[in-house]
Amino acid sequence: MQEFDAIRPYSDEETGPAIRRLVNDPDFLDMIGRFKSPTIARWAPAVLRVFIRRWLISHFGQFNRVDDLQARLSEYVGELVDGTTSRVTASGLENLDKNSSHLFISNHRDIVFDPMVVNFELFRHGFHTTRIAIGDNLLANRVFAEMMRLNKSFVVRRNMTSPREMRDAYMTLSGFINHSIDTNNSIWIAQREGRAKDGLDFTDPAIIKMFYMSRKKSGLSFAEAMNRLHIVPVSIAYEYDPCDEDKARELETRARTGKYTKAEGEDTSQIMKGLTGFKGHVHVHFGAPIHDSPDNPRDLAKRIDEEMHAHYHLHASNLAAYEMRGVHPDSHATQENVSETVVTAEAWSPAELEAAEAEMERRLEACDPAIRPYLLDMYANPVVTALEANSD
Repeated sequence: MQEFDAIRPYSDEETGPAIRRLVNDPDFLDMIGRFKSPTIARWAPAVLRVFIRRWLISHFGQFNRVDDLQARLSEYVGELVDGTTSRVTASGLENLDKNSSHLFISNHRDIVFDPMVVNFELFRHGFHTTRIAIGDNLLANRVFAEMMRLNKSFVVRRNMTSPREMRDAYMTLSGFINHSIDTNNSIWIAQREGRAKDGLDFTDPAIIKMFYMSRKKSGLSFAEAMNRLHIVPVSIAYEYDPCDEDKARELETRARTGKYTKAEGEDTSQIMKGLTGFKGHVHVHFGAPIHDSPDNPRDLAKRIDEEMHAHYHLHASNLAAYEMRGVHPDSHATQENVSETVVTAEAWSPAELEAAEAEMERRLEACDPAIRPYLLDMYANPVVTALEANSD
């Protein structure tokens, strides 16, 4: 594993020392303090730091294995999930083999909650959790970087300046992913770089191409190499997105100026908002592993997308936005009514649809008029892709 030291998560041998570093790190203690007791953190941070450190040592100081740490953390993840959702449901787990590793390729809506909820559902149903791909832009925060590497996260390098640097980084990443699957360690990776802020979930063929880079010299064809990865398309559907207004503002700014520059600490702020904000009903669908891959990256990406879109769990919020956005001239053209095949994806009562429409109206009224069409689009677009996938 030495060849992957620059990107890999912490091993069992590194777990204990990493925990000890964190429980003695003032920045980490302050972050936990703000999360658990914001009022005391504001008025008596030094006192709170002492109690947080003692609490962390008593609850986590004894762990020296990643799996043991995650088992204990699952209790707190469960509390976080219960407190920020109305419910979490899953489908398709019967397609998976508990004794096999899988490469979970997922749509991407939230920086941390996406892989968290996937791993939460896997853990609850007796599967091993995954190693998580995260962009190196998220590691600018030293404390967050330490936490993520403890939680089976590995690094995807971005913003490389030369083609050779990019090739070498992708080759290392490809080797690590294939090595993980070969050694029975599952992987979670987003289908594209960055979140799909417009609600359109499409896989970047370059990511699929990267999977094959380290296998080319082995003599395996593209299809054979992909079949060995046991690729599972995953679609995560949020009833409400805590960061919807932030995403809409970014999209409007890009459309108006051609660029968007993140403020300092913006990623950290949106991580916390995504974790602690209310999401309503969250559904995770696990597709069947792909064992008959097409022979090229573009067709495989299309296959993954069709699976994601066809099984995306549409909420009443999506249906309400789909029917509402026709009145916004800056939005895409849509059909006047949602087809029966989509409505019956779940038996929504008229009262539930009315409540969703009222909530959508409230969200639109609360934000700047210029960004309203973008906010509506991010909820409505999954209906469009679901209709297209199901009609195919």
